Amino acid sequence: MRHAGRELLSLAFIDARNRTLRWLSAFAGAGMADVRAEFDPPLWLVGHVAWFQERAIARNVQRGRGARGTRAAPLASIEPRADAWFDPSVTSREQRWRETDVSDTHLRDYLAATLETTLELLDKADETDDGLHLFRLALSCEDRVAEMLAVLAQAAGVANAAIKELWPIWPSRVRREPLWFGAQTWALGSAPGGFVPDNERWAHDEPVPEFEIDAQPVQWAQFAEFAEDGGYDEREWWGEAGWAWVERNERRAPRFVEQLGRAVLAQRAGQVQRVAAAQAVAHVSWYEADAWCRWAKRRLPTEVEWEIAASGGASRGLVWGDVHEWVAGRARRWHDEAPATSVPSVCDVPQALWASHRVMRGASVLTVPRLKHPKARLFAGPEHDAAFVGFRSCAI
Repeated sequence: MRHAGRELLSLAFIDARNRTLRWLSAFAGAGMADVRAEFDPPLWLVGHVAWFQERAIARNVQRGRGARGTRAAPLASIEPRADAWFDPSVTSREQRWRETDVSDTHLRDYLAATLETTLELLDKADETDDGLHLFRLALSCEDRVAEMLAVLAQAAGVANAAIKELWPIWPSRVRREPLWFGAQTWALGSAPGGFVPDNERWAHDEPVPEFEIDAQPVQWAQFAEFAEDGGYDEREWWGEAGWAWVERNERRAPRFVEQLGRAVLAQRAGQVQRVAAAQAVAHVSWYEADAWCRWAKRRLPTEVEWEIAASGGASRGLVWGDVHEWVAGRARRWHDEAPATSVPSVCDVPQALWASHRVMRGASVLTVPRLKHPKARLFAGPEHDAAFVGFRSCAI
Protein backbone atom coordinates (compact mmCIF):
# COMPACT_ATOMS: atom_id res chain seq x y z
CA MET A 1 0.00 0.00 0.00
CA ARG A 2 2.95 2.35 0.48
CA HIS A 3 3.44 2.22 -3.27
CA ALA A 4 -0.24 1.95 -4.22
CA GLY A 5 -1.45 3.64 -7.39
CA ARG A 6 -4.73 5.40 -8.03
CA GLU A 7 -6.88 2.31 -8.58
CA LEU A 8 -5.77 0.47 -5.45
CA LEU A 9 -5.96 3.65 -3.37
CA SER A 10 -9.52 4.26 -4.54
CA LEU A 11 -10.62 0.81 -3.38
CA ALA A 12 -8.75 1.23 -0.10
CA PHE A 13 -10.43 4.61 0.61
CA ILE A 14 -13.86 3.04 0.16
CA ASP A 15 -12.91 0.12 2.40
CA ALA A 16 -11.54 2.47 5.07
CA ARG A 17 -14.64 4.66 5.06
CA ASN A 18 -16.94 1.65 5.33
CA ARG A 19 -14.96 0.50 8.36
CA THR A 20 -15.15 3.98 9.90
CA LEU A 21 -18.92 3.98 9.47
CA ARG A 22 -19.18 0.55 11.12
CA TRP A 23 -17.26 1.89 14.10
CA LEU A 24 -19.55 4.90 14.23
CA SER A 25 -22.52 2.53 14.45
CA ALA A 26 -20.80 0.48 17.14
CA PHE A 27 -20.68 3.49 19.49
CA ALA A 28 -24.38 4.34 19.11
CA GLY A 29 -25.89 4.58 22.58
CA ALA A 30 -22.65 3.63 24.35
CA GLY A 31 -21.92 5.16 27.74
CA MET A 32 -18.65 7.10 27.61
CA ALA A 33 -18.54 8.99 30.92
CA ASP A 34 -15.71 6.90 32.40
CA VAL A 35 -13.24 7.47 29.56
CA ARG A 36 -13.52 11.19 28.92
CA ALA A 37 -10.31 12.13 30.68
CA GLU A 38 -8.21 9.65 28.71
CA PHE A 39 -9.75 9.48 25.22
CA ASP A 40 -11.23 11.69 22.54
CA PRO A 41 -14.95 11.32 21.74
CA PRO A 42 -15.78 8.73 19.07
CA LEU A 43 -17.76 11.30 17.06
CA TRP A 44 -14.76 13.63 17.14
CA LEU A 45 -12.34 10.90 16.00
CA VAL A 46 -14.63 9.96 13.12
CA GLY A 47 -15.08 13.60 12.14
CA HIS A 48 -11.33 14.18 12.34
CA VAL A 49 -10.81 11.48 9.70
CA ALA A 50 -12.99 13.37 7.21
CA TRP A 51 -11.52 16.74 8.23
CA PHE A 52 -7.93 15.55 7.81
CA GLN A 53 -8.70 14.08 4.40
CA GLU A 54 -10.38 17.28 3.23
CA ARG A 55 -7.70 19.55 4.76
CA ALA A 56 -4.79 17.62 3.24
CA ILE A 57 -6.34 17.03 -0.20
CA ALA A 58 -9.48 18.90 -1.28
CA ARG A 59 -8.63 22.16 0.51
CA ASN A 60 -5.00 22.05 -0.57
CA VAL A 61 -4.33 23.77 -3.90
CA GLN A 62 -0.77 22.39 -3.87
CA ARG A 63 -1.70 18.76 -3.17
CA GLY A 64 0.24 17.62 -6.25
CA ARG A 65 3.52 18.71 -4.60
CA GLY A 66 3.26 16.01 -1.93
CA ALA A 67 4.45 16.83 1.58
CA ARG A 68 5.86 20.16 0.37
CA GLY A 69 2.39 21.30 -0.57
CA THR A 70 0.86 21.06 2.90
CA ARG A 71 2.20 24.44 3.95
CA ALA A 72 -0.06 26.30 1.54
CA ALA A 73 -2.97 28.28 3.00
CA PRO A 74 -6.06 26.03 2.92
CA LEU A 75 -9.27 26.68 1.07
CA ALA A 76 -12.52 26.89 3.05
CA SER A 77 -14.17 23.67 4.19
CA ILE A 78 -17.54 22.51 2.93
CA GLU A 79 -18.48 22.39 6.63
CA PRO A 80 -18.10 25.92 8.09
CA ARG A 81 -17.48 24.58 11.62
CA ALA A 82 -15.07 21.81 10.62
CA ASP A 83 -11.87 23.61 11.71
CA ALA A 84 -13.36 24.60 15.05
CA TRP A 85 -14.57 21.07 15.65
CA PHE A 86 -11.96 18.71 14.23
CA ASP A 87 -8.58 20.49 14.06
CA PRO A 88 -6.61 18.94 16.98
CA SER A 89 -4.33 21.98 17.20
CA VAL A 90 -7.16 24.34 18.21
CA THR A 91 -9.18 22.20 20.64
CA SER A 92 -8.45 20.43 23.91
CA ARG A 93 -9.86 17.04 24.80
CA GLU A 94 -12.26 18.67 27.24
CA GLN A 95 -13.51 20.99 24.49
CA ARG A 96 -13.97 18.07 22.10
CA TRP A 97 -16.31 16.34 24.52
CA ARG A 98 -18.14 19.57 25.31
CA GLU A 99 -18.25 21.48 22.03
CA THR A 100 -18.34 19.00 19.12
CA ASP A 101 -22.03 19.59 18.55
CA VAL A 102 -22.56 17.43 15.48
CA SER A 103 -25.34 14.93 14.90
CA ASP A 104 -24.81 11.42 13.60
CA THR A 105 -26.68 12.25 10.38
CA HIS A 106 -24.75 15.45 9.77
CA LEU A 107 -21.44 13.68 10.40
CA ARG A 108 -22.34 10.92 7.95
CA ASP A 109 -23.13 13.53 5.31
CA TYR A 110 -19.72 15.15 5.89
CA LEU A 111 -18.01 11.75 5.62
CA ALA A 112 -19.80 10.99 2.36
CA ALA A 113 -19.06 14.39 0.80
CA THR A 114 -15.37 14.42 1.68
CA LEU A 115 -14.85 10.89 0.37
CA GLU A 116 -16.62 11.70 -2.90
CA THR A 117 -14.37 14.70 -3.48
CA THR A 118 -11.25 12.74 -2.53
CA LEU A 119 -12.04 10.01 -5.06
CA GLU A 120 -12.71 12.57 -7.79
CA LEU A 121 -9.37 14.29 -7.16
CA LEU A 122 -7.56 10.97 -6.87
CA ASP A 123 -8.77 10.02 -10.33
CA LYS A 124 -7.01 13.11 -11.73
CA ALA A 125 -3.84 12.89 -9.61
CA ASP A 126 -0.41 12.28 -11.12
CA GLU A 127 0.70 8.67 -10.76
CA THR A 128 3.87 9.72 -8.91
CA ASP A 129 5.00 9.63 -5.28
CA ASP A 130 4.44 13.38 -4.97
CA GLY A 131 1.10 13.24 -6.74
CA LEU A 132 -0.17 10.46 -4.46
CA HIS A 133 1.63 11.30 -1.21
CA LEU A 134 -1.24 13.10 0.51
CA PHE A 135 -3.75 10.48 -0.59
CA ARG A 136 -1.57 7.75 0.94
CA LEU A 137 -1.16 9.87 4.07
CA ALA A 138 -4.91 10.45 4.47
CA LEU A 139 -5.59 6.72 4.02
CA SER A 140 -2.98 5.89 6.65
CA CYS A 141 -4.58 8.34 9.07
CA GLU A 142 -8.06 6.83 8.64
CA ASP A 143 -6.72 3.31 9.10
CA ARG A 144 -4.89 4.30 12.28
CA VAL A 145 -7.97 6.01 13.67
CA ALA A 146 -9.84 2.74 13.17
CA GLU A 147 -7.56 1.11 15.75
CA MET A 148 -7.91 4.13 18.03
CA LEU A 149 -11.66 3.54 17.95
CA ALA A 150 -11.09 -0.12 18.83
CA VAL A 151 -8.93 0.92 21.80
CA LEU A 152 -11.64 3.36 22.90
CA ALA A 153 -14.34 0.70 22.56
CA GLN A 154 -12.29 -1.69 24.70
CA ALA A 155 -11.72 0.93 27.40
CA ALA A 156 -15.38 1.99 27.44
CA GLY A 157 -16.63 -1.60 27.53
CA VAL A 158 -18.73 -1.16 24.41
CA ALA A 159 -20.73 -4.32 23.80
CA ASN A 160 -23.33 -4.64 21.04
CA ALA A 161 -23.98 -6.51 17.82
CA ALA A 162 -22.15 -3.92 15.71
CA ILE A 163 -18.85 -4.31 17.56
CA LYS A 164 -18.90 -8.10 17.28
CA GLU A 165 -18.49 -7.74 13.52
CA LEU A 166 -15.35 -5.65 14.06
CA TRP A 167 -13.72 -7.75 16.79
CA PRO A 168 -11.14 -10.35 15.72
CA ILE A 169 -10.47 -13.89 16.85
CA TRP A 170 -7.31 -13.72 18.94
CA PRO A 171 -4.73 -16.31 17.86
CA SER A 172 -3.17 -18.81 20.26
CA ARG A 173 0.40 -19.80 19.46
CA VAL A 174 2.43 -22.93 20.19
CA ARG A 175 5.51 -21.80 22.07
CA ARG A 176 8.66 -21.97 19.96
CA GLU A 177 12.28 -21.72 20.96
CA PRO A 178 13.91 -18.28 20.68
CA LEU A 179 15.79 -17.45 17.48
CA TRP A 180 19.43 -16.49 17.15
CA PHE A 181 20.65 -13.83 14.71
CA GLY A 182 24.30 -13.25 13.92
CA ALA A 183 26.17 -9.96 14.15
CA GLN A 184 25.46 -7.72 11.18
CA THR A 185 24.88 -4.19 9.93
CA TRP A 186 21.24 -3.33 9.31
CA ALA A 187 19.56 -0.43 7.49
CA LEU A 188 17.24 0.74 10.27
CA GLY A 189 14.29 2.79 9.03
CA SER A 190 12.83 3.26 5.56
CA ALA A 191 14.56 4.43 2.39
CA PRO A 192 13.01 7.06 0.08
CA GLY A 193 10.37 5.80 -2.33
CA GLY A 194 6.63 5.42 -1.97
CA PHE A 195 4.93 6.63 1.21
CA VAL A 196 7.31 6.86 4.18
CA PRO A 197 5.88 8.02 7.54
CA ASP A 198 7.86 10.83 9.11
CA ASN A 199 9.12 8.81 12.08
CA GLU A 200 10.67 6.18 9.77
CA ARG A 201 12.85 8.66 7.89
CA TRP A 202 15.47 7.74 6.89
CA ALA A 203 17.21 4.39 6.57
CA HIS A 204 20.65 4.44 8.18
CA ASP A 205 23.16 1.69 8.93
CA GLU A 206 23.27 0.34 12.48
CA PRO A 207 25.85 -2.27 13.60
CA VAL A 208 24.19 -5.06 15.61
CA PRO A 209 25.97 -7.66 17.77
CA GLU A 210 24.60 -11.21 17.72
CA PHE A 211 21.37 -11.63 19.69
CA GLU A 212 18.70 -14.12 20.71
CA ILE A 213 15.03 -13.06 20.53
CA ASP A 214 11.69 -14.70 21.32
CA ALA A 215 9.90 -16.24 18.34
CA GLN A 216 6.58 -14.76 19.51
CA PRO A 217 5.36 -12.23 22.05
CA VAL A 218 5.26 -13.19 25.72
CA GLN A 219 2.08 -15.13 26.48
CA TRP A 220 -0.38 -15.00 29.35
CA ALA A 221 0.95 -18.24 30.84
CA GLN A 222 4.41 -16.69 31.08
CA PHE A 223 3.19 -13.39 32.47
CA ALA A 224 1.00 -15.13 35.08
CA GLU A 225 4.14 -16.75 36.51
CA PHE A 226 5.57 -13.29 37.09
CA ALA A 227 2.44 -12.14 38.93
CA GLU A 228 2.19 -15.34 40.99
CA ASP A 229 5.84 -14.92 41.99
CA GLY A 230 5.05 -11.53 43.48
CA GLY A 231 6.06 -9.53 40.43
CA TYR A 232 3.77 -6.64 41.31
CA ASP A 233 4.88 -6.71 44.96
CA GLU A 234 8.66 -6.80 44.60
CA ARG A 235 10.32 -3.41 44.14
CA GLU A 236 13.49 -4.99 42.70
CA TRP A 237 11.91 -5.71 39.30
CA TRP A 238 10.84 -2.13 38.67
CA GLY A 239 12.60 1.09 37.81
CA GLU A 240 11.85 4.13 39.94
CA ALA A 241 9.17 5.52 37.62
CA GLY A 242 7.66 2.07 37.09
CA TRP A 243 7.35 1.35 40.80
CA ALA A 244 5.75 4.75 41.37
CA TRP A 245 3.25 3.84 38.62
CA VAL A 246 2.44 0.50 40.31
CA GLU A 247 1.85 2.13 43.68
CA ARG A 248 -0.11 5.05 42.27
CA ASN A 249 -2.47 2.76 40.35
CA GLU A 250 -2.43 -0.10 42.87
CA ARG A 251 -1.72 -2.35 39.91
CA ARG A 252 -1.68 -6.13 40.40
CA ALA A 253 -2.34 -7.28 36.85
CA PRO A 254 -2.43 -5.83 33.32
CA ARG A 255 -5.29 -3.50 32.46
CA PHE A 256 -8.71 -5.11 31.91
CA VAL A 257 -7.65 -8.34 33.68
CA GLU A 258 -10.08 -9.59 36.33
CA GLN A 259 -8.13 -12.71 37.28
CA LEU A 260 -4.52 -13.65 36.51
CA GLY A 261 -3.38 -17.19 37.19
CA ARG A 262 -3.92 -20.60 35.65
CA ALA A 263 -7.14 -19.15 34.29
CA VAL A 264 -6.97 -15.63 32.91
CA LEU A 265 -10.21 -13.67 32.92
CA ALA A 266 -10.18 -10.36 31.08
CA GLN A 267 -12.65 -7.83 29.73
CA ARG A 268 -12.91 -7.91 25.96
CA ALA A 269 -15.53 -6.20 23.83
CA GLY A 270 -17.55 -5.33 26.91
CA GLN A 271 -17.60 -8.83 28.40
CA VAL A 272 -15.45 -10.77 30.84
CA GLN A 273 -13.99 -13.70 28.94
CA ARG A 274 -11.61 -16.53 29.68
CA VAL A 275 -8.42 -15.81 27.74
CA ALA A 276 -6.30 -18.65 26.37
CA ALA A 277 -2.97 -18.99 28.16
CA ALA A 278 -1.22 -19.31 24.77
CA GLN A 279 -2.39 -15.90 23.57
CA ALA A 280 -0.09 -12.89 23.61
CA VAL A 281 -0.24 -10.64 26.66
CA ALA A 282 -2.11 -7.44 25.84
CA HIS A 283 -2.73 -4.06 27.47
CA VAL A 284 0.55 -3.89 29.35
CA SER A 285 2.52 -0.71 29.97
CA TRP A 286 6.19 -0.34 29.09
CA TYR A 287 6.84 -0.49 32.82
CA GLU A 288 5.22 -3.93 33.07
CA ALA A 289 7.10 -5.22 30.03
CA ASP A 290 10.40 -4.01 31.47
CA ALA A 291 9.64 -5.50 34.91
CA TRP A 292 8.78 -8.91 33.46
CA CYS A 293 12.05 -8.92 31.53
CA ARG A 294 14.04 -8.09 34.67
CA TRP A 295 12.26 -10.86 36.57
CA ALA A 296 12.90 -13.36 33.76
CA LYS A 297 16.55 -12.26 33.52
CA ARG A 298 16.00 -11.10 29.97
CA ARG A 299 15.56 -7.68 28.33
CA LEU A 300 13.43 -5.87 25.79
CA PRO A 301 14.80 -5.92 22.22
CA THR A 302 16.25 -2.80 20.69
CA GLU A 303 14.45 -1.33 17.69
CA VAL A 304 17.05 -2.64 15.29
CA GLU A 305 16.92 -6.16 16.78
CA TRP A 306 13.14 -6.18 16.53
CA GLU A 307 13.24 -4.97 12.93
CA ILE A 308 15.82 -7.56 11.87
CA ALA A 309 13.77 -10.36 13.41
CA ALA A 310 10.45 -9.16 11.98
CA SER A 311 11.96 -8.69 8.52
CA GLY A 312 13.79 -12.00 8.28
CA GLY A 313 12.49 -14.41 10.90
CA ALA A 314 9.18 -15.59 9.43
CA SER A 315 10.70 -18.58 7.62
CA ARG A 316 12.16 -19.71 10.95
CA GLY A 317 8.89 -19.51 12.85
CA LEU A 318 8.90 -15.92 14.13
CA VAL A 319 5.46 -14.30 14.25
CA TRP A 320 4.42 -10.72 14.85
CA GLY A 321 1.13 -8.87 14.48
CA ASP A 322 -0.84 -10.27 17.40
CA VAL A 323 -0.07 -7.19 19.51
CA HIS A 324 2.00 -4.06 19.16
CA GLU A 325 5.27 -4.63 20.99
CA TRP A 326 7.24 -2.42 23.34
CA VAL A 327 10.97 -2.16 22.62
CA ALA A 328 13.92 -0.64 24.45
CA GLY A 329 14.92 2.96 23.86
CA ARG A 330 13.01 6.23 23.61
CA ALA A 331 11.07 7.91 20.86
CA ARG A 332 13.32 9.88 18.55
CA ARG A 333 13.62 11.19 15.03
CA TRP A 334 16.33 9.76 12.79
CA HIS A 335 16.93 12.97 10.82
CA ASP A 336 17.02 16.73 11.35
CA GLU A 337 14.50 17.67 8.67
CA ALA A 338 11.25 19.48 9.40
CA PRO A 339 8.17 17.23 9.72
CA ALA A 340 7.01 15.89 6.36
CA THR A 341 3.58 17.49 6.66
CA SER A 342 2.22 20.50 8.53
CA VAL A 343 -1.41 19.28 8.65
CA PRO A 344 -2.13 18.48 12.32
CA SER A 345 -3.25 14.92 12.94
CA VAL A 346 -4.52 13.08 15.99
CA CYS A 347 -2.47 10.13 14.75
CA ASP A 348 0.83 11.85 15.52
CA VAL A 349 2.45 12.41 18.92
CA PRO A 350 3.67 16.03 19.25
CA GLN A 351 7.45 16.12 19.10
CA ALA A 352 7.55 18.01 22.40
CA LEU A 353 6.44 14.78 24.11
CA TRP A 354 8.90 12.44 22.43
CA ALA A 355 11.56 12.71 25.15
CA SER A 356 9.20 11.05 27.64
CA HIS A 357 7.76 8.48 25.22
CA ARG A 358 8.70 4.93 24.32
CA VAL A 359 8.45 3.02 21.06
CA MET A 360 6.00 0.33 19.99
CA ARG A 361 6.76 -1.84 16.99
CA GLY A 362 4.68 -4.20 14.89
CA ALA A 363 0.90 -4.35 14.72
CA SER A 364 -2.04 -5.92 16.53
CA VAL A 365 -5.01 -8.03 15.52
CA LEU A 366 -7.00 -4.76 15.47
CA THR A 367 -4.58 -3.04 13.10
CA VAL A 368 -5.92 -2.59 9.56
CA PRO A 369 -3.85 -5.16 7.59
CA ARG A 370 -2.54 -2.67 5.04
CA LEU A 371 -0.78 -0.77 7.85
CA LYS A 372 1.25 -3.80 8.93
CA HIS A 373 4.88 -3.20 8.06
CA PRO A 374 8.14 -4.24 9.79
CA LYS A 375 9.41 -0.66 9.62
CA ALA A 376 6.34 0.90 11.31
CA ARG A 377 6.87 2.80 14.59
CA LEU A 378 4.37 4.19 17.11
CA PHE A 379 5.18 6.35 20.14
CA ALA A 380 3.40 6.34 23.51
CA GLY A 381 4.07 7.17 27.13
CA PRO A 382 5.53 4.31 29.21
CA GLU A 383 2.35 4.20 31.33
CA HIS A 384 0.15 3.66 28.27
CA ASP A 385 -1.69 0.35 28.56
CA ALA A 386 -4.97 0.94 26.77
CA ALA A 387 -3.62 -0.11 23.36
CA PHE A 388 -3.41 -3.71 22.19
CA VAL A 389 0.24 -3.84 23.15
CA GLY A 390 2.50 -6.55 24.55
CA PHE A 391 6.20 -7.39 24.17
CA ARG A 392 8.82 -10.04 23.49
CA SER A 393 12.22 -10.47 25.08
CA CYS A 394 15.88 -11.02 24.26
CA ALA A 395 18.64 -12.87 26.07
CA ILE A 396 20.91 -10.64 28.16
